[in-house]
Amino acid sequence: MNLTVQVHESIQSIGRADWDVCAGPTGDPFVSHDFLNACEASGSATPRQGWAGRHLTAHDATGAVVGVMPLWLKGHSQGEYVFDHAWADALERAGGAYYPKLLSAVPFTPVTGPRLLAATQAAREALLAGAVALTERQALSSLHVNFPTRDEWEVMGQAGLLRRLDMQYVWTNRGYGSFDDFLGALSSSRRKTIRRERREAQAGLDIRILTGGDIREEHWDAFFAFYMDTGSRKWGRPYLTRTFFSLIGETMADRIALVMAFRDGRPVAGALNLIGRDALYGRQWGTVEDAPFLHFELCYYRAVEFAIERGLSRVEAGAQGEHKIARGYLPTPVYSAHYIAHPGLRAAVADYLERERPAVETEMAAMTEALSPYRRG
Repeated sequence: MNLTVQVHESIQSIGRADWDVCAGPTGDPFVSHDFLNACEASGSATPRQGWAGRHLTAHDATGAVVGVMPLWLKGHSQGEYVFDHAWADALERAGGAYYPKLLSAVPFTPVTGPRLLAATQAAREALLAGAVALTERQALSSLHVNFPTRDEWEVMGQAGLLRRLDMQYVWTNRGYGSFDDFLGALSSSRRKTIRRERREAQAGLDIRILTGGDIREEHWDAFFAFYMDTGSRKWGRPYLTRTFFSLIGETMADRIALVMAFRDGRPVAGALNLIGRDALYGRQWGTVEDAPFLHFELCYYRAVEFAIERGLSRVEAGAQGEHKIARGYLPTPVYSAHYIAHPGLRAAVADYLERERPAVETEMAAMTEALSPYRRG
């Protein structure tokens, strides 16, 4: 098949219909045109913020778009959740320039999903080859593909990219009919602890899950205040603008589950989830009051309830957080792939990753064995 690859500086320039023909069948809300366009159009992921679009489209002989790939020219490594700062330091100490680099990912979103969005293997190969060629043509240090699917990760390894392994914590629906069914699968001590945490978290609060037309601008106003407070305390500068939340509210409301907690009618905390075809994805959360276990209730337990009610297979609660294991979210592998142009840095990183992968696998197995809350046998 004769395919050509083109570079675009914005998602909007590609067009929603062409993009979603390729991305839509995946059921992943984060690679939808609506979500990625909201990142750019809101001013959250722009050249000024160090995210310059270099998105790829693959075209057949008729000019039709048969594949797309979200791709960014990055001037830093912030908002990525796959940490390569040591690699950047090593190259710069050796007199090289690590930035800018190319990154295929969803901005500020550590969620596994497809990055080579196409129906055919030929189109996926063309997109990957196009990204590598762009790296070489612009004399960039590297190309990184963060949180691809395992199948893509394997293919990228076969194409010569370096493969990295990490972990997140995922809750799996084992055919539960209710939250009590889920609790029944846990050890008695964990059941008691979770019931106590839920009682204390819910005390005096009205907690609702809003989706679709039930989400109004006043809810986004409140949620943004929570997000800004939590983000400012945790990492100094929250990435997403207030406009971002309005945009996804306008275009993706049916794919959003916004958990809101009210005390005497006043919103005091919230957690944002996006709904995929077979998964619920937990994203941001925040609160303006210190209530015991409220984070667990809004982010983990309500998400599990929602997934059970919707018949979703899993809840992905984002990066970090060993405390999630005790709430039923077990260690699960996540992936990234890396093309590094500098031969010396490439060799050093390849050696490091060869040793890191088995160490991560061993750690996941040990954590599951030692800390899993599920009944054995």
